[in-house]
Amino acid sequence: MSEMIDLAFDSAKEDMQKAMERLDTELRKIRAGKAHPSMLESVKVDYYGSLTPLNQVGNVSTTDPRTLTVQAYEKSMLDPIAAAITNANLGLNPMNNGEVLIISVPMLTEERRRELAKQAKSVGENAKVSIRNARKDANDAIKATKDDGASEDAIKAGESNVQSLTDDFTKQVDARISSKEEDIMTV
Repeated sequence: MSEMIDLAFDSAKEDMQKAMERLDTELRKIRAGKAHPSMLESVKVDYYGSLTPLNQVGNVSTTDPRTLTVQAYEKSMLDPIAAAITNANLGLNPMNNGEVLIISVPMLTEERRRELAKQAKSVGENAKVSIRNARKDANDAIKATKDDGASEDAIKAGESNVQSLTDDFTKQVDARISSKEEDIMTV
């Protein structure tokens, strides 16, 4: 019986880790006022008829805290890359000098910083919901082992382990969100 409880626990842990990975991915998309190549990860470029991630058609780098540069692998791709960045609604306007795209990252206003902090909290809350859903699924699976003859003590211990795992992951979410908010609000 305990292997069914262990399986439910391991499944919950895996689901919670996936929620943390999604959280990290979403938090990387929220810019904190400093130029970073990951700001353009979501950009897809029309590369000869197929949508291709920007990092597969060009090299993105930072020259200073306010400037990104995109070096296209093919010079003919500069205009489609510029169009893709503009269409991605990131609030960035690339300038094409014929060799590279230069993207100035504007300073964030106080109001925009507050919006981004709210967005970070929302992403964190979504991660917590995913973690709680994983806890619920695990607890349901653990309770179902009662029909298979699992003891009350084993079920309570399994549920307790799942709850402590949930608490650990929730603390990790809170720590990441507060760190991101601090990063956003720092001028």
